[in-house]
This record gives sequence, C-alpha cells and structure tokens, in this order.
Amino acid sequence: MGTYFTIVTCRNSENDIEKAIKSLSDQTIKPSYIIVIDDGSKDNTGEILKRLSDEIHNLFIISNPDLGYDISRIVKNWNKALALKAEKMLEDTDYHMIGTDDTIYYNDYAEKIIEFMDNNTDYAIVSGNIDDGSYKTPRGAGRFVRNSFFYKEYAQYPEKMGYESAVLIASRKNGYKETILKEAKFEHTRPLGQNHHFYEFGASMRTLGYHPLFAFGRFFLYFGTSKPIGRAGALYMLYHYISYKPKIEGYDSMYPDDIRKFTRKTQVDKIKSLIKQRSPTN
Repeated sequence: MGTYFTIVTCRNSENDIEKAIKSLSDQTIKPSYIIVIDDGSKDNTGEILKRLSDEIHNLFIISNPDLGYDISRIVKNWNKALALKAEKMLEDTDYHMIGTDDTIYYNDYAEKIIEFMDNNTDYAIVSGNIDDGSYKTPRGAGRFVRNSFFYKEYAQYPEKMGYESAVLIASRKNGYKETILKEAKFEHTRPLGQNHHFYEFGASMRTLGYHPLFAFGRFFLYFGTSKPIGRAGALYMLYHYISYKPKIEGYDSMYPDDIRKFTRKTQVDKIKSLIKQRSPTN
C-alpha cells in the first residue's frame, strides 16, 4: 500500500492533542512520520507533545513562540512542516495527510483512503467524512493529497486565504478528481470553525474568483440544510463574500488571473449543466 506522512497544527490544545495524535499513530496503516507544529501554546500542550515524542518514535515537533492567535499562520505552519521534511531528509511518501488538533480518526481511516487512491490514480485529493451528509468537496481535516501532483505544482502551499481550495482548483486544472469517502470516518472534538466566524469561507470565494450565482447557491444550500457550518455560519460566509475588500499583496490578496478564470469558467459550466438538466425536453 501507499505511504504517507501527516501534518498537524495546534495551539492551546491540552484537552485534545493527545487523542488526536494517538488516533494517527494507531492507524492500521501508520504514517511514516507525524510533524506537529505547536503555534505558541500557553497551556500544557508543549509538555504533552514532549511526552508523546518520547513515546512515538516518528513524531517530530516544531515549537513556535507565542504571537497570539492568527488563522493565517496555519498555512505558514504547514509549510514549516514541509521545510522540516526537506531539512531532515525524511522519507518521500506517496501522499501527505492534513490533520488537526481536534480530530479523532477511526483506526482504519488512512487504510480506506489509501486503498482508494492507490486504485484510482486520477484522484489527487480525498478525505473521509464526519457524518453521512452528501458533501462532494474533501474536508480540510483528514485530507490526503497525492504528492506526485502536489510537488509538481507547488514547492509549498500558497500562503493566501483559500489555500485548501486553491490546491483543489490546481488539481482540477491538471485533470485530477477529488472525492469524499463516507466509509472513512473521523470526529471533531470541538465545534467546527468556532474561532473565525467563517470569514475565510466567504472572503476566499472572492480571492479565488467564485461566480456570484455559485456563491449564493452555496449559501442557500448551507442555510437550508444547516450543514456543514450551520445557518449562522452560512450568513457569515455570505456577508464576507459580499463585503470583502482584497489587499494588493499578502495573505488577503487575490489569486492569479488563471486561477480565477478557471474557477469561474468551471462554475459557469456547472450552472449551465444544471439548467439544461432541469429544462423540459421537447
């Protein structure tokens, strides 16, 4: 079976981090190594990680100074993990997995996803699911990314909001597919998105060039079903999509024209297809 490594970011996670890491190390198909970035925790997270690194031989810890909470550092910390992999010349693997400090994975989670990706090489990004909802876009937590695609397209993750979606869009541009495997299960130990009010959900739809009809369609779907972010989250998402004003450069800036044009064309084609399917036949 294919091999993988896992990246986990955390901050002030003393109540969750041990369960999250042990659920990764206890997988039936174990990660070649786990890289955890502690982003300036002020609680006992650091001590817990030190103890776990003594128990789990392939666990690597990066400790950042406390600079306060900043969601934009998540992607920067992912890139620190990729840099550590290169610096220590850790094993090259077939996939990498994005974990979080508040997720617990069933012990066959990785096995199910890797088996699928090994047998379906046209899929670049696959995740499991937290419930039985009919979602189509892979989750951020628990996401497996095919490294042959990723390293051909990127040296590191784009340090802009919407980075998870940007990688999906790049995979589609390269002819790959993505999916969610319902049978691969994980659980969140904290409410989804409790710290950021879904600012990035809406704002990144602007930076990536989402078509307004597509953005409003997503809002009505999320608001109507109350999943996956709840009705309040759907309202926050729509508000930030409408009100967001991009910066010239940096984390809050727009993606390149080719990404935005591809995104909008794909969405327009999808909208046209849906309209055609619902039109009465002659």
